[in-house]
Amino acid sequence: MNTIAKIWLLFLVVFTTTNSSIAQHYNKITADVDTETHVLNIEQEITFYNTSTDSLSEIVLNDWNNAYSNVKTPLAERFSDEFIRSFHLAKEEERGKTSNISITNSELLALSWKRPDKNPDLIVIQLAKKLAPNQKINLQLRYKVKIPNSKFTKFGYDEFGNINLRDWFLTPAAYKNHGFIQYSNENLDDIANAVTDFEIELKVAEGFEINTDLDIAEEISNNDYSIYKLNGKSRVNFSLFIEPKSSFTNFKSESFEVITNLDGDKITPFAQAEAIDCVVRFVKTFVGEYPFKKILISQNDYERNPFYGLNQLPSFIRPFTDEFTYELKFLKTYLNVYLNNSLFIDNRKESWVHDGIQIYTMMKYIEENYPNTKMMGNVSTFKLLKSFNLVNLDFNEQYSYFYMLMARKNLDQALGTPKNTLIKFNEQIASKYRAGLSLRFLNSYLENQAVTKSIYDFYSNNKGIQTTAVDFENRLKHQTDKNIDWFFNTVIYSRNLIDYKFNKVTKTPDSIQFTLKNKTGIHVPVPVYGVKGKEIVFKKWLEPAPKDSVFSIERNNASKIVLNYKNEVPEYNLRNNWKSLKSFFPNNRPIKFVFMKDLEDPYYNQILYVPTLEYNLYDGLIPGMRLHNKTILEKPFIFDINPAYSTNSKTVSGSGSFTINQNYRNSKLYNVKYNMSGSYFHYAPDASYTKLNPNIQIRIRENDFRDNRKQLIYLRQVLVNREKSAIVTNDVATENYSVFNAKYFNTKTEITKHFNFISDIQIANNFGKIAGEIEFRKLFENNQQLNFRMFVGRFLYNNTNSDFFSFALDRPTDYLFDYGYYGRSESSGFFSQQLVIAEGGFKSKLKTPYANQWMSTVNASYKLWNWIEVYGDAGLVKNKFQKQNFLFDSGIRFNLVPDYFEMYLPVYSSNGWEIGQPNYNEKIRFIITLSPKILINLFNRKWF
Repeated sequence: MNTIAKIWLLFLVVFTTTNSSIAQHYNKITADVDTETHVLNIEQEITFYNTSTDSLSEIVLNDWNNAYSNVKTPLAERFSDEFIRSFHLAKEEERGKTSNISITNSELLALSWKRPDKNPDLIVIQLAKKLAPNQKINLQLRYKVKIPNSKFTKFGYDEFGNINLRDWFLTPAAYKNHGFIQYSNENLDDIANAVTDFEIELKVAEGFEINTDLDIAEEISNNDYSIYKLNGKSRVNFSLFIEPKSSFTNFKSESFEVITNLDGDKITPFAQAEAIDCVVRFVKTFVGEYPFKKILISQNDYERNPFYGLNQLPSFIRPFTDEFTYELKFLKTYLNVYLNNSLFIDNRKESWVHDGIQIYTMMKYIEENYPNTKMMGNVSTFKLLKSFNLVNLDFNEQYSYFYMLMARKNLDQALGTPKNTLIKFNEQIASKYRAGLSLRFLNSYLENQAVTKSIYDFYSNNKGIQTTAVDFENRLKHQTDKNIDWFFNTVIYSRNLIDYKFNKVTKTPDSIQFTLKNKTGIHVPVPVYGVKGKEIVFKKWLEPAPKDSVFSIERNNASKIVLNYKNEVPEYNLRNNWKSLKSFFPNNRPIKFVFMKDLEDPYYNQILYVPTLEYNLYDGLIPGMRLHNKTILEKPFIFDINPAYSTNSKTVSGSGSFTINQNYRNSKLYNVKYNMSGSYFHYAPDASYTKLNPNIQIRIRENDFRDNRKQLIYLRQVLVNREKSAIVTNDVATENYSVFNAKYFNTKTEITKHFNFISDIQIANNFGKIAGEIEFRKLFENNQQLNFRMFVGRFLYNNTNSDFFSFALDRPTDYLFDYGYYGRSESSGFFSQQLVIAEGGFKSKLKTPYANQWMSTVNASYKLWNWIEVYGDAGLVKNKFQKQNFLFDSGIRFNLVPDYFEMYLPVYSSNGWEIGQPNYNEKIRFIITLSPKILINLFNRKWF
């Protein structure tokens, strides 16, 4: 072979190899959309290029639409975990699925395929022969797609005929580290598609319009249907809306087209265009040039990931202008779509990169365009609210508090934690915000806008191709000579807390010397500021240093020194960060009284005061003034005192508690609370009680933070002093007593099923008892619900002469004063009908209401329709010197708000047919809880 031939051969090999290595997968889709049945008939050709160095025997396709097919998929399980009922109770036609799948190769040879057991929304195709590196295969597919109702995730069809298509077709999964990424749809917007070129032919009934961020190459219309030919290069996904009447408006920017239906009804089209243009220009300059001709920003996209904190106040307060609200909503949604469409990263395992860039960019946008805006907007101008720290904080400071809310609860998770293992509040809010705060921290430390430059370079060099968090890390390191390994090890890939405080501080007129105490042992840089009044006179970054290192700084007339003054470092506690350089009481924080609720203010000792109003039959209305230090963030020490006045008895009453709250970061035993509480109220018209309750609460969680199983060990000594009553008579032993109580709770709850186990031991001078309780609830697919509860209790010894400490069948005496009785000593009348589901749990009042030896009961109810249920109770009651007694009751339950407002109507029991008996209205039992905390917990449980 001559030299020229060799050169040509070498060129041909290099050219072929290079072309193969950069070749994109190709997806050609022909879809016939039935807008009435919401079914898509699809014919598809996939050209799959093996760009890896491995020979492949199978190919994995993402089929995320099939995640809606039944209530056993990972998506359905996540809905259940987060207490979302709609999917589990949906009709079959409201769910989605992919069916009638046939797959052949270019020789029309049928290929076998399967769905993995744990991933029913993936398809694994077995190839007839291995696909070598740099080779391709053509796959021919035919299948039907039934799209779901959009009420589940905002994707699918709605009642108005609109269709939002997302993740609706089969497409190759991304290949990484010698394997396909196999992620199921868990409603996290993190599908791992391979980069693909698309060519789509969409057939839609006449009268419907489409909007998409793909390029529309051709549109053909006739009387019955329209055909749209779409294409796109180097995409992992795209947006496609089909509507009877388009809700979108097109805005032309200098470089590409913005299509949006983001709610802007309250502002003019000109104001919308102005806001969009401002955002587009800023993001282009700050992040980089968008690689596509169009971008689609929808209201659905915003509602899936809203700006939490922007508009949480009631609309009538209107803390922000409509223009500002629209602009910030557009900015957040635009950045989310912008990054997802063009920066292809493993968004399940490395979501902190997208989140960090998004939130960091938003913070910079506010700094540049709205530097004086406060967290609560125009509310900060109200003179009556000037004392609140909440309304004085700068807009960007809210991100720190949302993250700290979880850190103080010991529920924060590392930024490098996979997205599908995050608690919902972290996934939606806290982790996103901390990612942005962390980049701001690093940028402030590195100076010269190193992080800002890194973001621009990283995006510009990696848009349109698969990239990784390591690429971003290397880009950050390239911008500085400083060692920043600590940033990734501590801030990104651990949940270690940062907390510094001053130790020894000495001063002269010209200089300051001090040492720092690292309270968590985590070494990161921290800035120290010198402040005089409100003026910063110096700032210096302190590098991680050995223990007891002494720092010396020129004073510059500073009157106090402050660590982390601008809150650049995501620090756990800011209250220990400053020292006064004045000679008198250098550590004294002034007391600040605040009405209702506020954010923690590091420069004051806050005492919050709240008027209260309670009620019980014997004290009457009980107005009071609650004094406490509970800000929105958890604290290590909490006091809560509520002196009150009983209008019936004309005496002082009330309650109070002191709590030490201790978190354990790296343990299943994650929280211990040491508490001393007490209360003074009346238990009868002529007698009061005093209760003291020293207790310890030990909380245990699973290693998986998302696991809804919670365990609690509760140890307490209850000391009760009851005044003697002429109306309520018991033996002398019931007036003053002390009971040691140990309880263990093991609960696992979600929307489809609930299990709770409680064990209870009580030891006192005159009695000892042990009890156990199991509660089970199951919600079936037909919207029927079964509730089952079993209670077993037995006395270890019992030397009492009354039933005051006995097990109760239907109404416990509540000698530990745990239950919220409004008339606890009533034996007849309306207040005696109040029901507490405890011990026996019966609803009818039967002839043997107590057991002084042992008791065993079961309670069950079954939903008939909506909130109407049928219930039944049965049990054995054993008293001393008597035979065991079998008892039962049954009736109708109106379960209006569980544990908050319920009503029980007895029908048949051991008393006979209760409906036909006299005074039936006195047999009706009810549950009414005035505490808003119980109702709030029903809404909060999906977040934590």
